[in-house]
Amino acid sequence: MNSTVPQIIPNDQRTDEQLLSDYRDGDRESFALLVQRYQRELYHFLVRFMGDRVMADDVFQETFLQVHQSAGQFDQTRRFRPWLFTIAANKARDMIRSNNRRPTTALQATIAPSDESGGEFIDLLKTADNLPGDSIERRELQEKVQQTVQGMPEHLREILLLSYFHQFPYKQISDILEIPLGTVKSRLHAAVAHFADQWRSRMR
Repeated sequence: MNSTVPQIIPNDQRTDEQLLSDYRDGDRESFALLVQRYQRELYHFLVRFMGDRVMADDVFQETFLQVHQSAGQFDQTRRFRPWLFTIAANKARDMIRSNNRRPTTALQATIAPSDESGGEFIDLLKTADNLPGDSIERRELQEKVQQTVQGMPEHLREILLLSYFHQFPYKQISDILEIPLGTVKSRLHAAVAHFADQWRSRMR
């Protein structure tokens, strides 16, 4: 990923919300530090969701441009991280639809399970994680997991990524996707079931 963000030693103890507030007050380095804090996590989310590094880089830049433009309207009673991911998810969906194609590139990272869900999906991921070293078997299993997730419908894939990769609580996922809390739970259940069905088909 290309970056023009200055390298700042990450020893600043201010919260994200404080950084954004300070940026609104004219502290330009606060914005650069916000970008640096989320450079890895947000970019990886976009790559996993969009399946394309070039598109992910574009959306990453557009997301922080939107943060810059909307900083003055940010509700300081909210948390910054869910707001950031809301912007990114909306822009990613828009770009995918404008390109009129499904993502085709394999995911670049393995899925980390959360503590709140169980079932075949978690068991499979634990199996992949517990294989020793960087073995051929582990890489092959990870690749199959990645391909299965990449082939999921957009609305199921994004909720799986937010929950398992990025560990967002249900309430924050509800805010990011702008759907009711009950829909989050039912959609996540559907996403896990969809993955399990596709995995069984793939392994036959």
